This record gives sequence, C-alpha cells and structure tokens, in this order.
Amino acid sequence: MTTTAQSTRQSSRADDAVTRILARHGGAASGASTPGAAVDDEPGYDGDQLDLAERNALRRVGGLASELSTELTDVTEVEYRQLRLERVVLAGVWSSANASADDAENSLRELAALAETAGSTVLDGVLQRRDTPDPGTWLGSGKAAELKDVVAAAGADTVIADGELSPSQRRALEDIVKVKVIDRTALILDIFAQHAKSKEGKAQVELAQLEYLLPRLRGWGESMSRQAGGRVAGGEGIGSRGPGETKIELDRRRIRTRMAKLRREIKEMRPARETRRQSRRRGAVPSVVIAGYTNAGKSSLLNRLTGAGVLVEDALFATLDPTVRRSQTPDGRTMTLSDTVGFVRSLPTQLVEAFRSTLEEVGEADVLLHVVDASHPDPEGQISAVRDVLAEVGTHGGDGPVEVVVLNKCDQADPEVVSRLLRRERGSVVVSARTGEGLDALRDRIAEVLPHPEVLVDVVVPYSRGDLVSRVHSTGEVLSTEHTEAGTRVVARVAPDLAAELTA
Repeated sequence: MTTTAQSTRQSSRADDAVTRILARHGGAASGASTPGAAVDDEPGYDGDQLDLAERNALRRVGGLASELSTELTDVTEVEYRQLRLERVVLAGVWSSANASADDAENSLRELAALAETAGSTVLDGVLQRRDTPDPGTWLGSGKAAELKDVVAAAGADTVIADGELSPSQRRALEDIVKVKVIDRTALILDIFAQHAKSKEGKAQVELAQLEYLLPRLRGWGESMSRQAGGRVAGGEGIGSRGPGETKIELDRRRIRTRMAKLRREIKEMRPARETRRQSRRRGAVPSVVIAGYTNAGKSSLLNRLTGAGVLVEDALFATLDPTVRRSQTPDGRTMTLSDTVGFVRSLPTQLVEAFRSTLEEVGEADVLLHVVDASHPDPEGQISAVRDVLAEVGTHGGDGPVEVVVLNKCDQADPEVVSRLLRRERGSVVVSARTGEGLDALRDRIAEVLPHPEVLVDVVVPYSRGDLVSRVHSTGEVLSTEHTEAGTRVVARVAPDLAAELTA
C-alpha cells in the first residue's frame, strides 16, 4: 500500500469516527441533544431529586449572554476569556504509537459528553493523526486551516481541544481559526465550577482554576508597560520614579496570594472531616467508599443501597461533594457508605492536588467499591484510569482498602464484555443500579470482605445497660442472645474497646 493510499485510508477512518461521535451526541447532522437527562425513568429509589431540578433550572441556555457564571471574577487586568460554551467544534490528535483508533474515538466521544455537560452544543469535529502534536499549532498548519473552514461552516464560537494546550499553542490556534480555543483541562475545570456546592468543594475548584490560570496569564496593550512607582503615580515628587510593577505582575501576585489563602482554608477544613472519621472509628463502624469513573453509576448505586436520594444525572461529574450514609450488612452490622467524585482520563493535575484531601476518604476506608460502566466501549481503560489516580494520591495497593470491582449497567452491557471483565477482575460483582439486579450478591460480598470484630465475648449485660446491647448489635457480630434473670446474655464478636466495656 502506498503512503498516499494509507494516509487517505487513515483520514477516512478519522472522519468516520467523528461522524459516529456526532450521531451519538447530537451534532449538526442529528440535531442537538439535551444534556443532563436523568439516568433512570423509574425515579423511586433515587428520591425526589430536588437537587437535579435546581441544577436544571440553572443550566446554561445557548445564545444567552447572562449565563451561570463560573469564571474567576477577581482577575480584571488580564486577558481571561469567559467560558461561555455554546456552539463548539471538537479537535483531537491521534498518535498511533500511544493509542489505537478506538482509543482516539473513545476519547473524543468523552470530550463531546464533557462539552454537553458544560452546557454546549457539539456541531462538528476533526481528528488528526500524527506522531506527536505540533509544537506550534498542536494540530499542524494544514489541519488547523481545515479546522478554520469547519468552524466557519458550522457557525461555531468555540473550539475544544482534546488535550492540554500550552499558552503558545492556544494563541497560535486562535490566530488561525479566529474563534476562542480552550483545552480539555479548562473544560473540566469549568464543569467542576458549575457543580461544586459545598464550601470545601468550591474552595478546591477555585484553587485548581487559579493553578491552571497562573502560567497562562497574558497582558495586552498598556498591561505590558511599566507603571510609575512611589508617589509619582499620583503626580508627586521628582526623583521618586521607579520601574514599579507591571499589571500582569500585579495579577500574578494577587493570584498567588489568593491561592495561599485557599490552601489555608482547605487545610483548616481538614480537622472537621478527620474528627468525623475518628468518631466512626471509635464506634467501630466499618466504612465502604464508592469510587470509579465519572458517570459509571456511583450515585445511583448509593441510592439503591441506602435510599440516600443523592443527585443522579446522566452527565459527567454530576457528583463533586462526598455523601456519607449509614447502612447495614445482611448479617446486621452497621457500616457507612460514601460517594466520591468521579475520575476521568487525563484528570487535570490541578484537580488531583486540590481534591487530595477529599480523596483521602478512600484511603481511610475498609472496602473500596470500584464501580465500572460495563456498557462503556472501553471499560478496561476506565479501570486503569481510576487506579492511576488512586495510586497518585496513595490510596491504591499496599495497605489500602480491599477493592471490590462492581460491574454496573449490566442491563445495557454486552454479555461477552461482562464475561471478559469477570475473567479479568477476579471477585467482581455484576449489578444494575437501574433495575436492582445483583444488589443482593453485592451486599453479601461487602459483608464478606468487611473486617470482622476481633474479640469473642460471652457476657451477661444488666437490663439497665441496654445501650451496650444495642452497640453490640450495631457494631458487632452477634452469635446468640438469651434473656436471663440477671440480664441479657450475649455471645458475640466485638471490637476491643467495646469488649473492655462489656467485661468491666
């Protein structure tokens, strides 16, 4: 096969991939889709979903200038474009040395889902195959010129690059396509800014935004000129002139000051969360954390297991603020179940660092339920991405929690894919949070791997100390009970501190 024929075939394959992505995500050919639809049309186990109604009421509406604002409002002297994502064109680079064509297509499909979650309409896309991204324009001059024509034909106002652009690459690409260009990292940060609700979540997201923005500050016009120092700025005093501080330097200093303040605030919030963990540990309440790829069905699973009623949405990063609920194992032991933020391929480093304190919840758990979307085109890739992030924050492997892989959405998955994953991930459980299939098996698996109380006691507890009997039932493993004249005889396995109280 000649080089020209091979190049034509690869270009055709990339175009086919873009066509499939647009067909699924409501591109120009198929009409725009409505992001944020609920996961399930049987909302009983998900509760009233009032948070979802509130979020939909605040969702960005294309064409409106007064959208839900998520940009940093205190940076006024630099060129910081607002992320008003309305009509977008996607751009991806596929390197055959690092990924297959399917990987490139899955990544671009995920970018389309991210764009829709942010409130935009995906109109078109381009996928470029090259060994390495072009250092100047990321796509290469020829593909960038083609992208310009696509943007003009579609009437788009934004280009989203499926990767992280350097400041010079973004500027060069904008000069060619003549519309705003953002990268995958900026898009994810924008989604996080929309969805964060708690004080800690908002602080973590703002810190990540500032860390991303700092090296990308760019001044224009008089922003690059020197200001007069001293009193001469007010027209006072000969000889008091100095080079002073440029506006862009002033903004950098303001951002660094704000980042330092946010880090202090996040650090000050940590003791309260640690106190809650210690309280659960003192009560010998085992903890289970639900983690996994974004939109894998973690919140739906939590609702099924506990009736928590937390927000469920068919969108990426619907959950940012952790939710903790109590539940019971089939053998009657009390446990806590925690929902965590979802992960994604190439999760921005700034977000990993900002959410490190929240992700510590995973490391403190006894069991990790790793939820996987078995209906996804590349579930193995999702599993690897989640484990990479957990390893980065030091909560996977070694002395970490016991991992149970939960293959969710089995009602939509290909049975052959489920069988392949079962062979790959030993001890995994197949469930459907939507239909309830497999949940009993999952509860039994959780009870099996949760740590069992260590101390065997055979004591008679006076009837006046019914609180001790209640604690034995809630935190221990009761083998038998008998009511006698002196009190309640309990044979059970309990934690050492409770055993000391019972035998005192």
